[in-house]
Amino acid sequence: MVRTCCVVGCNVRSHDRSGKKIENGLSFHCFPAWKQREGEHVSELTKRRRMAWISAVKRPDINFSSIPRYIQVCSKHFHSGKPSYEMDEQNPDWVPTLLMSPPSNMSTSDRRSRRKRRRSGAAEDHIATDMSDRQLEEQVPETPSETPEEPNNKHTTVQTIKEELTSKRQPTKCQLCEERMAEVNRLLQENRELRSELNKRLLAENFFKDDTKKVTYYTGLPCFAVLLSLFNTVMPFLPASKKLSQFQMVVLTLIRLRLDLPVQHLCHLFNVSHKTLSDTFADTLDVLYTRLKPAVNWPERHCLQADMPPQFLKTFGKRVAIIVDCFEIGTEKPSNLKARAQSFSQHKGRHTMKYLIGITPHGSISFISNGWGGRASDKHIAENCGILSNLLPGDIVLAGRGFDVKDSVGMMCAEVKMPSFTKGRGQLDAKDVEDTQAVAHLRIHVERVISCMTNKYKMLHRTVPITLLLTCEGEETTLLDKIVYVCCSLVNMIVKSNP
Repeated sequence: MVRTCCVVGCNVRSHDRSGKKIENGLSFHCFPAWKQREGEHVSELTKRRRMAWISAVKRPDINFSSIPRYIQVCSKHFHSGKPSYEMDEQNPDWVPTLLMSPPSNMSTSDRRSRRKRRRSGAAEDHIATDMSDRQLEEQVPETPSETPEEPNNKHTTVQTIKEELTSKRQPTKCQLCEERMAEVNRLLQENRELRSELNKRLLAENFFKDDTKKVTYYTGLPCFAVLLSLFNTVMPFLPASKKLSQFQMVVLTLIRLRLDLPVQHLCHLFNVSHKTLSDTFADTLDVLYTRLKPAVNWPERHCLQADMPPQFLKTFGKRVAIIVDCFEIGTEKPSNLKARAQSFSQHKGRHTMKYLIGITPHGSISFISNGWGGRASDKHIAENCGILSNLLPGDIVLAGRGFDVKDSVGMMCAEVKMPSFTKGRGQLDAKDVEDTQAVAHLRIHVERVISCMTNKYKMLHRTVPITLLLTCEGEETTLLDKIVYVCCSLVNMIVKSNP
């Protein structure tokens, strides 16, 4: 397919007259599309860019609403040889600017008549100049006593007067036009600077780009590259929003998980209503929960044994498969008496939801259960949450004293190691003390992971409202279950990015 540049006066073609491709290193680029379904900010920016391209090309036959794909601009009109990224409005290649033709808004007949007028005007000027020369020669007074040098003086006088008249006929630049153009350029530059400053203040890509401290503080992720990778993973599945871009939807969710800012404060930060913010958080959380599920997975046995940490090898060899523990999140007091009884935790002395978490010897989270009422025991949760089905014969599970599940684990031909009980004895035997110290020394890793997760994502610290404990429509999980799962997935991303 032969492609040509649509800029008036640019004769660049992709193929010659015989149909042979021209190897000139040039490329052709279509007009930017107007993206109306990716948020108000993206829609306004892409619309402005499309209009700027049309204005730069200056073709009256190009219509904004329908620009065919074959109307393209060649790479000669861009500084870098191609258009810039659509969000980088400050880039000089955001719009084609090189070698652009002057306005071409006249028809062929208008151009022909204008050329005729210029030719006739030039002829009249030539005739008028000859006549004025003759008149000037006649007006120069002659003296009766002429010397041989006087004819030269006469000729010099005539030439001087001609030059003065010619200089008067030359058009002078309009000072007012120059001032107006300077003011327009100043306003355009000021507009660019204000837009750049506004983009930096908006919680969008430019706000976090090249600033690791902001990324870590607001999202908990280690750097902008990890944040961008997370966004690219979930972007195709995010719903469109009229108020927020897709990147801002992800950032809003991460900020709420990370800092647990008041909802009204987040509404002011993102300039949205309370309902919009709540709906955006719920929708984005659903997408994160679905797309980040592979981040929390039970590894294969050969993967675990290939890189077993030395402290585990020394005590239990290569048999340790998982380290388990439970943590609790405070909730509001339910109004239902049965729910109130099921959620009250004797250990915490308040109403809670309890989760069983399991980590690998390397420190990554490999299992997280759904929420249980704070009254449920560790043993009951371990036997009913589904973790035992992942065990293989010969595996060792490291657990606390509350996980008295030796019989259940034994049914899977596996073994559970936990601190010894005194069982009425005054003190433990020497061997029991040594075994207890070994288990406690290695079990501390799961407590560190729980502490890291709850400290990094402060939403797990506060007393959550009852509305988060309601099951989602068509699912068996609650919104709090999804929040906990997403936080575990994000912790795993941090662990993998910082080996």
